[in-house]
Amino acid sequence: MKKVATLLSVLILCLTMLAGCGSTNVDLSEVMNKINTDFNLSLKTLENVDDLNTYYTIDTADVKQFAAELDANANAPQEIVMVEAVDADAASRVETALSNRYNSIYGIFKSYSPEQASIVEESKVTKDGNFVSMIVAENSADMLKVYYEFVK
Repeated sequence: MKKVATLLSVLILCLTMLAGCGSTNVDLSEVMNKINTDFNLSLKTLENVDDLNTYYTIDTADVKQFAAELDANANAPQEIVMVEAVDADAASRVETALSNRYNSIYGIFKSYSPEQASIVEESKVTKDGNFVSMIVAENSADMLKVYYEFVK
């Protein structure tokens, strides 16, 4: 009987730990701070959710939280946008909006600065559950790894 009680306790603890694995509680401003610190960036911060609509045509009702920065002078392809959408459908709409922006950035830089376009080619839009990101910058792959330290 003692073994059964011990086994049952262990099973309950294991189930409790697994239940916590599915919940992702991420502060995207914390992720952005880490990226800024690690990569010494000084970009323009988008402060208001309405800016997401202005720059990316993202419906504000689709956004639970976000962190976004871009090169204010557009001298280089540098835009970092991370959004937690309110649900899966909203995440798909955000992904579409960011993909459209990504394609626009690529078209702009391809036409007048092929060397800068290669930076865009190495960057990408990602969707993981309700989290969507677009990281377009030098070292985008390394920045994405920092993002995944928090999101995955």
